[in-house]
Formats: sequence, C-alpha cells, structure tokens
Amino acid sequence: MTKTTGVAPRLAEALAIVLGTKGIPLRLRAWDGSEAGPEGAPVLEFHSRRALRRMLWSPGQLGISRAYVSGEIDAPGDVFASFAALSSAGKFAEPGPFPPLTAREAWTLLKTAVRVGAIGPNPAPPPEESKVHRIGGRHSKTRDAAAISHHYDVGNDFYAMVLGPSMVYSCAVWNHHGDGNGGPDSLEAAQTAKIDLVCRKLGLQPGMRVLDVGCGWGSFALHAAQRYGVDVVGVTLSNEQAGLARKRVAEAGLTDRVDIRVQDYRDVDDGPFDAISSIGMSEHVGREQISRYVSQLHGLLRPGGRLLNHAISWNAGPTKEDPDSFIPRYVFPDGEMLSLADMVGALESGGFEVLDVEALRRHYALTLRAWVRNLEQHWDDAVSASSPGRARVWRIYMAASALGFEDGLTGVNQVLVQRSGGTEPPLRRTAWI
Repeated sequence: MTKTTGVAPRLAEALAIVLGTKGIPLRLRAWDGSEAGPEGAPVLEFHSRRALRRMLWSPGQLGISRAYVSGEIDAPGDVFASFAALSSAGKFAEPGPFPPLTAREAWTLLKTAVRVGAIGPNPAPPPEESKVHRIGGRHSKTRDAAAISHHYDVGNDFYAMVLGPSMVYSCAVWNHHGDGNGGPDSLEAAQTAKIDLVCRKLGLQPGMRVLDVGCGWGSFALHAAQRYGVDVVGVTLSNEQAGLARKRVAEAGLTDRVDIRVQDYRDVDDGPFDAISSIGMSEHVGREQISRYVSQLHGLLRPGGRLLNHAISWNAGPTKEDPDSFIPRYVFPDGEMLSLADMVGALESGGFEVLDVEALRRHYALTLRAWVRNLEQHWDDAVSASSPGRARVWRIYMAASALGFEDGLTGVNQVLVQRSGGTEPPLRRTAWI
C-alpha cells in the first residue's frame, strides 16, 4: 500500500519551491516508500536525502541535474513524459537562468531540509560534470579541444550503441516516422539519406577536393569518397573520433582518398577546396567566433565552391545564457545555438550567396527518439562502456532535446551557400532534391 504520509509531502513542498510553482506536476516517491503529487502523473523517485541537499546548495537546474546524474533521483518510467511534465512547470518553463529564491523561499527550503535530515556539506559534483571553464579563455583552441573531448571522447563503443551502424551524430532525414527495424524507414536509412542529400546539395563530382569540418567518425567522408569519387579532408578535435574514422577508412581501402586529421578548423591552411560540409559543428563555434568561422571557410573555398552548413538553431528569441544549466555543465560545454537569421546573416556578411535553406526540425525529433530507444535497449552495455552517470546524462539530454524540437524551441537547418565566381548554381533547387 502506498504511504501518503512521511517524507514525500515535504519533498514535494521543497521541489515546488525550487520549481517556483504551487504544486508539482509529478508523482513524487521518496526513499521511505511515501508518495505525494498528482495520481497518474509521471513518477520521480528520490533515492537519497543528498538529492535535497544538492537542491539546497544549488536551488535551480544545476542542483536537480546533479542529483539526477548521481542517481539520487530517477525517472523510472517514460523519460519523455517525465521531462515534459518537469519542463512545463514554473521556472523550467521559462528560457534562461532560474531566478534566485526569495528569502522566504530559501528559509522554507532550509527548514524542510532540516526536517528530513538533509543538512550537510555541499556534495561534490558528479565526475561527469564538465570542468572546461577552468581551461583558458572561452573558445580558445585549448578550451575548445577540451570541450569537444568532454562530449565526444566518452567511448566509441558507447556511441555505437546510441547511434547505430551509421555512426552519424546529427539529424537524419526521414521519409516517414521510422520503423526502427533496419528497413527503408530505419535510422540507418535516414542517416544515409541525409548524407547523400548533403552530397547532392554540394554538387559533388569525381575528382573534387572536399573539406568536412567536424567530421565525426568519418561517415560523410566515406560516403562522399565511395559514391561520388571525391577526395576528402576530414577534421575533428576528438582523438577517439579520429582513431575510429581512420580505421573505417582503412577498412574501406580509401586511405588514398580520405585524410582524417585531429585539427582545429582555424588551422586548416591547405585549400582551396571545391566544397565544404559542416554538419553539426558550428554549434561549437560560438557567437563571438562565428564571423571568423565564416571567413575561414570562405577563404578555403575556390570561387564558385559551395558550403553546406547544417546547424541547430535557437527559435525561442533572445535569452540570457545560463552556464549553470544542464546542457553546458554536462553535455555541450561552451556550445551556443544561433538563430537561423543570425546564421544566414553571418554567412551573407562573410561574402557568401545563399542558395537554399531547408528546415529539418521534425526530422531531428525523430532522430533523437531513435537514439533514446537505442540507448534504453542497450542500457546495461552502455553503462558498462561509459558510466552510469554518463548514460543518464545522454538519456535525459536526448529526451529533452527531442521535446525541444517538437515544441519548436529549437530547430535545425541546412543552409547552402556559394562563394562568388566560378560556375553559376542551378536555376532550381530540384537539382539536388
């Protein structure tokens, strides 16, 4: 029988204070077996008093994030339903940093912590929390390398379980909602369709020289070399990505056509290239560096060469950055999403002509749901390949991101641009559809 008295009602009161709401949108289950909150709502389990202690020391998204990553709280059912309920409540529903607690709220939270025995020193952050803010200036080469390593150097085996055989870590392009069984509407088929779409938009022809900025595990480079007969230089700051990409290139017998480098895009100096792909990389560049990014790629392209910039966009209007929120602390340190208008403006200001813009927002929601499904199906192996905390980070970040795309807070767009001079582009976009 469910206990309706005990710790849970007090925890519910504390969580409501942190969220900035009068009630909680979740069914809260405490370590003593008691429950509180709406019947039938998604369940949030508190396994330890330490979870409340974290919220006392960091009464906002950071405290909740640390408790979840540490396993002190959990969402044991449908992670999408749990996060949707949480993100609809109070301060979570507003973009930007959590506003500080009032003196009255802080006092009430402290009294609740005393009553449930949660008073104590601030627990150490989980080891999965990023420390790149201690390394040099923002978007310096050293700090960017550390930020990329934090996100991508978590084990190729772990990523293989999440991404599937395609090893593509960006939005796929779907014809339907996906069958998840390896058929024509599978994740693998949708990722191949995305890569081939990029190749067609770039107008790849045999003998061309192509730069792939942020090449990941080499999937675009392999496809472009095999199917379109081009030579590819792929650059990444992740040593683990580069190692596996080189192995895949060697196994495909393409070492004379594909060169994978651990190199900052700012250090590439062996242009010109006939085309450049940047798929899911410019989010790491930063607003202050975006003009330099555009200028660098413009200078590496021959006249008439095309650049395809595939990037997530922020659609929710101007917001103040919150360095203590979940994403910068655990997922993408120093990552910044520009609006589509800002991205297009930067490309045009940098001397490019815009040929085409394609929005893929709904496609990314489908992709993320497929990745969550993969992770949950391989949960024990994924934990063994990384850590329990890392698997928890990826589960909640991908689920939350899927909901963000579904709600329209975020988008993803392929912007195709061309450097002036050379061959004129086709009259209609049907050339690459």
